[in-house]
Amino acid sequence: MTTHGSGQPTHSVRPARPEDLPRIVELVHEHVAYEKSAPRPAGLADRLGPRLFAEDSRLWVLLGVTPDGEVNGYAACSAEFAFWDAREYLHMDCLYLAEPARGHGLGAALMSAVADLARDLNLDQIQWQTPDWNEGAIRFYDRLDAQALPKRRYTWHPTR
Repeated sequence: MTTHGSGQPTHSVRPARPEDLPRIVELVHEHVAYEKSAPRPAGLADRLGPRLFAEDSRLWVLLGVTPDGEVNGYAACSAEFAFWDAREYLHMDCLYLAEPARGHGLGAALMSAVADLARDLNLDQIQWQTPDWNEGAIRFYDRLDAQALPKRRYTWHPTR
């Protein structure tokens, strides 16, 4: 646990462990609801666990822990390949904070840990997206001096 100048404990960030999977799934379902997305099929833990905790996994989940020890946020990242640049970058697929944890520095702690992960992986760029209606997230990312790119995200299920 880290502290700030007043000696008060602050948030900490740590990698996810297998025993965190139930809480991660809870946070994912909260995140899905927050973004007004369709509920995910049952069995998320069964699909996610083996991928996240495999020895050769290229998926990282960092957990934001509040001063009282509660896991109240996560950042999920994976290494991706940028064809135009012919190099890998860190894709932050999700950053989510539970409602009570917002506005207290946990998001900044998670972003700092994501930046550390990128450096550890020798990746010099992080990319992510947020819904255009999420004004709080946009203000947060703007304060980081992150550059917004005008793109539209699509999903396609060709097997349906």
